[in-house]
Amino acid sequence: MADVVIPEFMDEPTAQSLIAAFDVHWDRTLWSRRAELLERVRNARALIVRNDTLVNTELLDAAPRLQVVARMGVGLDTIDVEACAAHGVEVVPSIGANAVSVAEYVIATAMILLRGPAYYATSDVAGGIWDRPRFAGGREIAGRTMGIVGFGSIGQTVGDKARAMGMDVIAYDAVMPDTAAAWSKARRVDLETLLAQSDVISLHCPKLPQTIDLIDADAFAQMKSGAVLINSARGGIVNEAACAAALKSGQISGAALDTLDVEPIDATAQAIFRDVPNLILSPHIAGVTQEANRRIAEVAADTVRRVLGAAQPIPA
Repeated sequence: MADVVIPEFMDEPTAQSLIAAFDVHWDRTLWSRRAELLERVRNARALIVRNDTLVNTELLDAAPRLQVVARMGVGLDTIDVEACAAHGVEVVPSIGANAVSVAEYVIATAMILLRGPAYYATSDVAGGIWDRPRFAGGREIAGRTMGIVGFGSIGQTVGDKARAMGMDVIAYDAVMPDTAAAWSKARRVDLETLLAQSDVISLHCPKLPQTIDLIDADAFAQMKSGAVLINSARGGIVNEAACAAALKSGQISGAALDTLDVEPIDATAQAIFRDVPNLILSPHIAGVTQEANRRIAEVAADTVRRVLGAAQPIPA
């Protein structure tokens, strides 16, 4: 049985570098075959995962030799961190490795949302309809306020790029101490102030019991008229029904949700999002670019090399 198990997609050259050095079992869809996965991890000392592999007590009990779970990404909602600690298993996310990809998604999406209908004119223009008044009148991003909820590595990168675009940057973080060096990059405010002052609100906080429905109907009511919201953090932080209602009523002028409460969305969410204006939905890909895939894989691979040490002989 393999020393390293990779049950999901991984950057090919990086995966091959591990295969050359260790006894590795790599199967991009193994995460979806739970019984087989539990058997494959029986002798594993390292497990490399992305978003889909559920690492819980059941898996940990099936993997008594496991030493490390290397997460290609930063979210840990599919990993029971407390159970890992109880089993003596280290959990190492790829912090910062996809920050640039997420930040670029946020800035590009904010610009599209602020320009409103301008980017939805293709079918009209291709059909010979030249309705400039309908598609004109969007807003510039320069001179506006970016409000960042969660000011970790990704939030700070968003702030850097927002300032480069001429934006004022404010941020709210429930746990970052006042003395943190990061506050040199943004003006620290409470959540209520951020909601009231921001033209663009970008979410980068973890999904925790206290952040579920953080952006609910009351939060939307506190936002500036014409504000836009971008969630590239985790589904469930934004109340989706409240978001759709705020867009339909004109309380906010646009929203982009890259992460949804249920992924893929179910019939309930499909009904909620039907005929909602100036809404962008994407399938949890803000941090998924060619460059980010390589970087997060390299961080995970380096973690495995560090924990496992010298390459183990591969059985003939």
